[in-house]
Amino acid sequence: MSKYYVNKFLYTVDGNPEYLQRYKEDPRTFVATWEQSIGPRLNEVERTTVTSLTDAEREALIAHDYVALFEMGAHFFLSLTIFIALYDEEYMHRSGPLAFQREFATKLQHWNGKDYPTVAL
Repeated sequence: MSKYYVNKFLYTVDGNPEYLQRYKEDPRTFVATWEQSIGPRLNEVERTTVTSLTDAEREALIAHDYVALFEMGAHFFLSLTIFIALYDEEYMHRSGPLAFQREFATKLQHWNGKDYPTVAL
């Protein structure tokens, strides 16, 4: 797993309202765009050498599969915050405050009592 690149995706997208909206509306297209043109940039003049996701990472990002991302070692907090940004409002309308966070915890409950996957690079 290219943990750095997955975590960079989560951090970058969560911190940019335009990217977040594009990711929510069309994840397949946005993940491809991010991987090809946004992700390789460290800033406006520098580029990173880690420039691709694995197939499994790409598919998990496209599917918004936060359980798979967690199990591959994506940073827990980055995963939680981006998916809260994507889903919290719609979950709150259905099930009240913290509804998405409760679902997130429930879907990761099988990790209770186990060591979490490492987020080390």
